[in-house]
Amino acid sequence: MLLKGLILGFSIAAPVGPIGVLCIRRSLIHGRLAGFLSGLGAATADGLYGMLAAFGLAAALNNVDQASGWLLGLRIISGLFLGYLAIKTMLSRPATEAANVKADNLWAMYASTLFLTLTNPLTILSFATVFAGLGITAYGWDSVWLVVGVTTGSALWWLLLSGGVSLLRERVQAYSIWINRISGLIILGFALAVLLG
Repeated sequence: MLLKGLILGFSIAAPVGPIGVLCIRRSLIHGRLAGFLSGLGAATADGLYGMLAAFGLAAALNNVDQASGWLLGLRIISGLFLGYLAIKTMLSRPATEAANVKADNLWAMYASTLFLTLTNPLTILSFATVFAGLGITAYGWDSVWLVVGVTTGSALWWLLLSGGVSLLRERVQAYSIWINRISGLIILGFALAVLLG
C-alpha cells in the first residue's frame, strides 16, 4: 500500500496545472527551496484529502457486504472515472498561467499552495475513487500506509520539479507535455487495475 500510495501521489501531483506553473516560477525567481516549499503545500493538501478519502470511505463502507452489487458498482464507477481522468490528463495542454497568489516569504509560499490545492474538490474525488477501487473499505494500516505514500509521492514530485527547474530552466515548458502524458498513463494503469482487479 505504501508503494501504491507513492505512485498515486506522484502521478496525481505531476500534471502541470496552475499550481505546477506557480511552483516553477517560484523556483526560477526565488530559488529551489521556494519552489519545493510551494509544492510541499500542495503535497500536504493531497495528504489531507487522501486521509479524508481513505477514512471517510472506510466509514461509509465499513458495514457494506464486500460481495454486494453496490460495492461492485462503485468499483466500476471508480475505474471509469479514473479512465476519464487519465485520458483528460494525457490530452491536456500544460498550463501557461500560474495560479494568481502573492507570497513574500517561504511560509506564505507554503500556505498559499496549501490553500489553493484545498480549494480544488476534484482532488478528493480522485482519491476517493482510487481508494474505492483499491478496496480500502475499513480502517487499518492499509489506509494509513496509503495516505503516507500519497503524501510522500506528491512531495517527491515537487522536490524533483523544483530541482529540475533549476537545472533545466529553458526546457521545462517543452518537457511538461510529456509529464502530463506519462502521468495520464500511470493513472490509466490504476483505472485498469480497478476495473480488472
